[in-house]
Amino acid sequence: MTAELIHRLHFAFTVTFHYLFPQLTMGLALLIVVLKSVALKTGSEQWNRAARFWGRVFGINFVFGVVTGIPMEFEFGTNWSKFSELSGGVIGQPLAMEGVFSFFLESAFLGLFLYGEKRLSKTMHWFSAFMVFVGSWISGFFIIVTDAWMQHPVAYDRLPNGQFQVLSFWQLLLNPWALLQYAHNMTGAVVTASFVMAAVGAFYLLDKRYEAFGRIFLKVGVTAGVISTILIIFPTGDLHGKYVARNQPAAIAAMEGLFKTETGAGVVLVGQPNEETGQIDNPIVVNDLLSFLIYGTTKAEVKGLDQIPRDQWPTALPLLYYAYHIMAGLGTYFTALMLLAAFLLWRGQIYNTRWMLWLLLISFPLPYIANTAGWMTAEIGRQPWIIYGLMRTSEGFSHTVSAGNGLFTLIGFMGLYLLLGLLFTVLVYREISHGPLSEATAPESVHAH
Repeated sequence: MTAELIHRLHFAFTVTFHYLFPQLTMGLALLIVVLKSVALKTGSEQWNRAARFWGRVFGINFVFGVVTGIPMEFEFGTNWSKFSELSGGVIGQPLAMEGVFSFFLESAFLGLFLYGEKRLSKTMHWFSAFMVFVGSWISGFFIIVTDAWMQHPVAYDRLPNGQFQVLSFWQLLLNPWALLQYAHNMTGAVVTASFVMAAVGAFYLLDKRYEAFGRIFLKVGVTAGVISTILIIFPTGDLHGKYVARNQPAAIAAMEGLFKTETGAGVVLVGQPNEETGQIDNPIVVNDLLSFLIYGTTKAEVKGLDQIPRDQWPTALPLLYYAYHIMAGLGTYFTALMLLAAFLLWRGQIYNTRWMLWLLLISFPLPYIANTAGWMTAEIGRQPWIIYGLMRTSEGFSHTVSAGNGLFTLIGFMGLYLLLGLLFTVLVYREISHGPLSEATAPESVHAH
């Protein structure tokens, strides 16, 4: 394996593992505000305990997100030094601001939320939860801004030595790609949190423990889930997909397996891309649908890979195709499941419908898979560019770090992250087992409203 491939795998592994944590914290931050808002409005101690329970889960998740995120900052210098040297004048600013909002704003108010309830008024305790939400979502925005500039460079100038510099920081922040990607990404985070919350609620009801809290978790999780699973498809996914089609035609063609330019292009539901023959094997196609989704008419022409130079095709094309289809397929499943769950919730039947409770319980890992597949789609689709149209990935890695060194540290990270993953699982399982009630309060003393 080449050094470039090792460095790509190294960063892909660390960022994929890391993002298992922020997607839950960003989504949970919003749902905790919902729980605290109901508690503040109604004076319900039950909803307040529910918020504190998820605050503890949030805290565990936040710590592991920080620990796994720090190495990526160093990898820019160790594994991608040429990229950092040339683009640091642009990406350095949003990355620094992400650190400020993540480590200072979010962590400071998280401490107040977890440990300051007895010292704060109810309103101020709610405000601490709200500021955790604000900090986590602003932090996510600056990360998206950084990635969006690599996907769709704006507001830059290039110096004689090849370095990039920012012409307008506001144009950098308001990059249309960033705004669309941010909306889609944060909606995906809410999908993850809603599935996790609903799954814990289903677990409590199936296990006949903490049933009052199980009902709250189901109510909030399913309500947030049905809203977010619809929004992830339309308008956020639809608008982002159209923007990708206009600005990265090679990516959209590879995602859809469109090897030849077509008028009235269809969407392949099932099939295997064959780069050698330039076609999809064993396809099941919905005719004209791709043209309609991108351009609003079934007669529009969609550019295929045949109009794009071969050296500008996304590398790992089959992986891109499958990642996109996994994301889209799971998104469809999420919407169908949550609409059915919302119907049962509206009828008041969901709490006793065991097959639905089991479906919600076993489905909680799927949003993690879908979010990972979505990020793979975005990042593999940008290839072979590390900065789209300006700098190839092959030009950005550290040539002085050998493949052997990169492989050695990659194996080390895999072992370390395996241990971290096991520790995280134990801690969260322990928290769920202890439940939302303190040891001094018997489960029978709190009843559902």
